[in-house]
Amino acid sequence: MKVKKVCFLVGSVALSGGTYVIFQHAGYLHEQGYDVTLAVQEPFDASTFTWHDQAGKLRIIPFLQAQNESFDLVIATWWRTSLDLPAFKADRYAYFVQSIESRFYSERERSLRALVDATYDLPVFFITEAGWIVDYLEKVHNQNAILVRNGIRKDIYLQDGNAIEPKSDGALRVLVEGPFNVPFKNTAFAIKLARKAGVREIWVMTGSPVHWLPGVKRVFSRVPIHKTPEIYRSCDVLLKLSTVEGMFGPPLEMFHCGGTALVFDVTGHEEYIQAGENALVVTGGKSVVSQLRMLLSDKDRLTSLKTKAMETADAWPDWNESSEKFRQWVEYVLQSHTTDQKAVRDVIQTAWTHYTSDKNRHIKDIFWILLGYKLEKPIKKLIKRSPSRLLDEIQQLRALLEVLLHLII
Repeated sequence: MKVKKVCFLVGSVALSGGTYVIFQHAGYLHEQGYDVTLAVQEPFDASTFTWHDQAGKLRIIPFLQAQNESFDLVIATWWRTSLDLPAFKADRYAYFVQSIESRFYSERERSLRALVDATYDLPVFFITEAGWIVDYLEKVHNQNAILVRNGIRKDIYLQDGNAIEPKSDGALRVLVEGPFNVPFKNTAFAIKLARKAGVREIWVMTGSPVHWLPGVKRVFSRVPIHKTPEIYRSCDVLLKLSTVEGMFGPPLEMFHCGGTALVFDVTGHEEYIQAGENALVVTGGKSVVSQLRMLLSDKDRLTSLKTKAMETADAWPDWNESSEKFRQWVEYVLQSHTTDQKAVRDVIQTAWTHYTSDKNRHIKDIFWILLGYKLEKPIKKLIKRSPSRLLDEIQQLRALLEVLLHLII
């Protein structure tokens, strides 16, 4: 029997929630006997993906190398990778939509948002991780997307196990999670609100290369997934205030490790969060402060939220169950009609034409074209040659400035 070749198009293999999900599904397909490749846009080396314990088993290669090969199925996993689908040789194309990514950009970047939205009109197979995305793709883009909700590593995320520090009966320990200098993630804003609420035990877990922040007791940077439960178990509440999500994983991971969460009313939270039952859902900064103050004083309420969160965790499927559904979808696609390659190219060409002809587009969009496409190769070469320590120091400084600005303003 011919081994089926599946290629995931990935923007980056650096630490992120979206890449984590891709690694899980790709790793499962590999274990089931598929020939799996991850084709990566951004520069990387072996150290880039050591944060995931399964990544080392996968074949991970640069974009250009993968374009010289042939596959049975190529799956785009980010809007920019979807625009490159025609450059890959395959009978079938698909699109794994983890969020509506046009929302990552501000309203001022109207033409860029339209370009991103145009990728959801591609005549390819669609799969997603959240019910709200299924509804959106059907109503707005007339796409029939298959839903496979993310699983969780129940072998790692457990209530019992090692902790960085034992929880204190007298102090609420709040964990802020997320990258810095990504506006819709609101990581620095979350630190500000926790301080304003009077939380003394603020910890931060981030994929950014950050090692110290003002007002934060402990900072954990680029933590391998098998070590993250030790941090979760040490904390009472996960504070995650992103305003754009598909189906975010950290609150669910926190549930499995014995904690609860406080989040904004963001798309995707309804997949497993029951507002006021297993976690707290708010709509603005003032509510964040008031709810944190409530938890500081009401231990019974905190205990109730944690108990309900654990019940949710117990009922949630693991990654094997989730990725088996993903595999079944892959088989469905492989047995379905081939992709109309010309139709894919036509949609992409039309999208680019509309984008470049928009005379009212924001100047930042023009810069994005030049930097992201015309200067992409030389910029990547420069980054690759720069000392990683220097780049990390720059990101540390940017994160520090972001936090300081939030504390001042």
